[in-house]
Amino acid sequence: MQDLRCVPNTFSIRYDSGMKIKKAIWTRARVLAGFCAAMALAGTVVPAVTQGQNRGAAPAAATPPTPTMPPKPLPASPVIIDTAEQGRVRVTIMKGLSHPWSLAFLPNGDILITERPGRLRIVRNGVLDPQPITGTPTVYTEGLGGLMDVALHPRFAETRWVYLTYTKPAPGGRTSALMRGRLDGMRLVDVKELFVSDAVGTGPAPGNGMIFGRDGYLYMAVGGANDEVAQNLGSHTGKILRFTEDGTVPPANPFVNRAGSKPEIFSFGHRNMLGMTVHPTTGDIWETENGPLGGDEVNILKIGANYGWPLVSYGRQYSGARVSNQTSQQGFEDPVLVWTPSIAISGLTFYTGARFPAWRNNLFVGGLQFGRIAGTGQLHRVVFNENWEEIRREAFFTDWRQRIRNVRQGPDGLIYVLTDEDDGALLKLEPAS
Repeated sequence: MQDLRCVPNTFSIRYDSGMKIKKAIWTRARVLAGFCAAMALAGTVVPAVTQGQNRGAAPAAATPPTPTMPPKPLPASPVIIDTAEQGRVRVTIMKGLSHPWSLAFLPNGDILITERPGRLRIVRNGVLDPQPITGTPTVYTEGLGGLMDVALHPRFAETRWVYLTYTKPAPGGRTSALMRGRLDGMRLVDVKELFVSDAVGTGPAPGNGMIFGRDGYLYMAVGGANDEVAQNLGSHTGKILRFTEDGTVPPANPFVNRAGSKPEIFSFGHRNMLGMTVHPTTGDIWETENGPLGGDEVNILKIGANYGWPLVSYGRQYSGARVSNQTSQQGFEDPVLVWTPSIAISGLTFYTGARFPAWRNNLFVGGLQFGRIAGTGQLHRVVFNENWEEIRREAFFTDWRQRIRNVRQGPDGLIYVLTDEDDGALLKLEPAS
């Protein structure tokens, strides 16, 4: 016997996996799941959904192989590209990185870059230091695991704290972790592991995007939810977590006093989250979330909210079967942007500088591949109206055949992009004239 119920035990539907269950019962079960989510947001009950196959759609078949475009070397630097609204843009290419994942700008303009194999690098005046910064953690590097996001303390000039998320070796496989260390020259000192997730697995490593919000709290993603574990508040998988600067749980977190719930959870019902950025006017955190086959999302994070995975989705399983019969349902937060076909969505940033006036308040979003074909990564620019409703998109680097892992605005008002390749690169975008 298994349960699909709300806690406290206000409602309960029980089923036996060996019995034939009529469609009407399954319909009531799905309605109850949405009701539980709505009640959780209202502070009445917490959904406790068992981990297992998504019952809102047909079972997923075997994943077919992914076709690949022939690789192409990066062009010689610099390159001039044409853009729809900003005109000609110069792209300078700095090579020498291995699968870079994220970047952060120091107050003096130097750039910290994480490499997934476990190295923290530094770029000064456009030149990559050949020696990595020491003091980084031991990471699990199988599949997509490794060193992931990097963030600076909001008062970095005073504290020198650098925060890193990474895939950590664990008994039986790997898990997600958070650490911080004080940057002292070319080393991290006073290093401390602040958090280790309960999400132990053996498959591809989950996304661990991270950001400091304007409220001073640190937000961290633990992705990798391929089934209803994303709805289980007793697991970190498929959740956005929120911490204080020293890794403790803020007392205002929504599930601190809920029995059976992880107190670190800020929001739930996510799949695999790779990027986060702060909206320039509202201060809300926008996050990117991979769908499987289609259904990539950008969401606006809200405290205690349920984002519906896998009970609602625009995506399909890798076999082509639908993830869910519904794309929206009461009690779940809808995405603000959706990509179908998917772009294997990655990092994102709002542009707020003065060097590209035609791009001000546009959202730049990375993509690792388009339409489930490897070697088709691209950078997308999303334009909004005065109500922050999408009105058009533009794609860059579509013929470069590079996985676009992350994008950031620098303190100089320029745009910096990372390519996630064996011979990865940092791209700098600036006006051509």
